[in-house]
Amino acid sequence: MASIPTHDEVLVAADAIVDAFATTDTEKYFAGFAPDASFIFHPEPHRLNSRAEYEALWASWLEAGWRVVSCSSSDRLVQCFDGGAVFSHTVSTTVDTGNDSQESYTERESIIFAVTDGKLAAVHEHLSTITA
Repeated sequence: MASIPTHDEVLVAADAIVDAFATTDTEKYFAGFAPDASFIFHPEPHRLNSRAEYEALWASWLEAGWRVVSCSSSDRLVQCFDGGAVFSHTVSTTVDTGNDSQESYTERESIIFAVTDGKLAAVHEHLSTITA
């Protein structure tokens, strides 16, 4: 991979993350993120400063019975630059909260990728609400 990833390379990397999230596939999902990736999720009180911090939060959700029921990506934009790319999209998700109820929501998400050792890895993810 060149230092400027192609549009298609970014979509493959982003789709791998979205598809793994959609099936609650923990191993494949976190494989798309660099160890030092950071995460900003609007429902969380603070930024997660590493993949390990997010993995611990994810594990607590799973332990409570949480799982993804469905997840779809639309309104996708890929912006490539030397050394990486920004992938942004609208994501519609339904989760089982673990207490016999489901929640559905639509959010905007940005994932920043960096080219490291010839492959793309997500180094930052930011999730925000959509307000009317």
